Amino acid sequence: MSANILGFGFLMIGLFLIVGKLIRFHTGWMRNLFLPSSIIAGFLALILGPDVLGKFTATLFDPSSILYNGLVPDAILDVWRPLPGLFINIVFATLFLGKTVPSVKKIWSTAGPQIIMGQVVSWGQYVIGLTLTIFVLTPFFGMNPLAGGLIEIAFVGGHGTAAGLTDTFQDLGFPEGLDLALGLATVGILVGVIVGIILINIGFKKGFAKHVGGRSYFSDEEREQIGDTYGYDIDSKLKEAEAIEPLAFHFSLIAIAIVLGYVLQQGLIALEANTWGPSTGVYLLTYVPLFPLAMIGGMLIQLIFSKLDLEDYINPNLINLIAGFALDILLFSALATISLDVISDNFIPFLLLAIVGTIWNVLAFLYLGPRMIPDHWFERGLGDFGQATGMAATGILLMKIADPKQQTPALESFGYKQILFEPFVGGGLVTAAALPFIFQFGPLAFLILSVIVTLSFTVFGLIYFGRK
Repeated sequence: MSANILGFGFLMIGLFLIVGKLIRFHTGWMRNLFLPSSIIAGFLALILGPDVLGKFTATLFDPSSILYNGLVPDAILDVWRPLPGLFINIVFATLFLGKTVPSVKKIWSTAGPQIIMGQVVSWGQYVIGLTLTIFVLTPFFGMNPLAGGLIEIAFVGGHGTAAGLTDTFQDLGFPEGLDLALGLATVGILVGVIVGIILINIGFKKGFAKHVGGRSYFSDEEREQIGDTYGYDIDSKLKEAEAIEPLAFHFSLIAIAIVLGYVLQQGLIALEANTWGPSTGVYLLTYVPLFPLAMIGGMLIQLIFSKLDLEDYINPNLINLIAGFALDILLFSALATISLDVISDNFIPFLLLAIVGTIWNVLAFLYLGPRMIPDHWFERGLGDFGQATGMAATGILLMKIADPKQQTPALESFGYKQILFEPFVGGGLVTAAALPFIFQFGPLAFLILSVIVTLSFTVFGLIYFGRK
């Protein structure tokens, strides 16, 4: 991949984003649904790509037609495919930059309900996935029992986690599991965004979503801004490093945060490789994703700047602008590179997994949210719903739509949650160990374990946080 192709790939993203902006501006129902331009642009690129326009022209005309690949060349798609996994690191590296790093007590008091609710939803996905596999998918469709772990891997873990488990799928004799997981992760993104926006609109009409647009009503101009810009205003009162352009300086801080996260990740992998890994043959830390560790890197930078009394040099508005840019690139590239071919394989089992996973997530959000999250349950629960259905970025997107002015602690508590959530589920130790556990001890044993853990977290959350 040449530098020119890489640069042209980003230029095409810019073109699609501006077209998405124009479509949104002239389409009232899209504004009313608060669809951001990046989402519209991503779907447009998908339609004009090889899986829709390309196959349509190849069917009606000569397969060697100039439009056999649609209007998006393969080289450009190769540029876009890795972008979600890269830019999610930027989004999470910014969560604590420019903010006061909380104590453990603060993390628990702020994000405790979401940590517990996230665990309930994630372990519950194992429960419903394994139940469906044991009683339906394996006896009627001959599916590998490991399919019971696909919902949590794909919905909470996402594309990055699914891809990270490539060798595990191969080693355990379930290579098709990778394609199914990637397909489910794709469906998860679509479901997370579409169902999430539907829930926001219902919540707005019912009075649950009280902070959409920063107030309880909208003008046409305000509807146009929601999802495209988040109203951040560059504040020149903060100090800036004079020897470097402010935007470059803040980008450098984010880069350092990601590098620190990478060093921490490689350290954990090396620790495992030189301790219990060779003797037990169990390698779990290899599958811990980078983005929660990049968040820890950003936290370390903020702590250092605060300790040295240099925190005024970090402009939170610039950090937010960089995070917003990264989120737009992430969402566009994730939607534009969806592989529709994967969905056609094992379609009925695939559809059943997607349906039961979605139903569980929606019911958990609507039932557990108001009973387990003491305040601002709708905005805070949306982040958990988005993460549990698509990816962390989906949760951030939904919170940005429901609370663009950050009038609730939703985004802050969502960031705190990752510290005690990501190391275990959604790409962490439990996610990495689930497939080997099912393979070694059978799906019924892991189903029993999942039921016990799910019920334990549910009872604790409803009693401990519900009383508040």
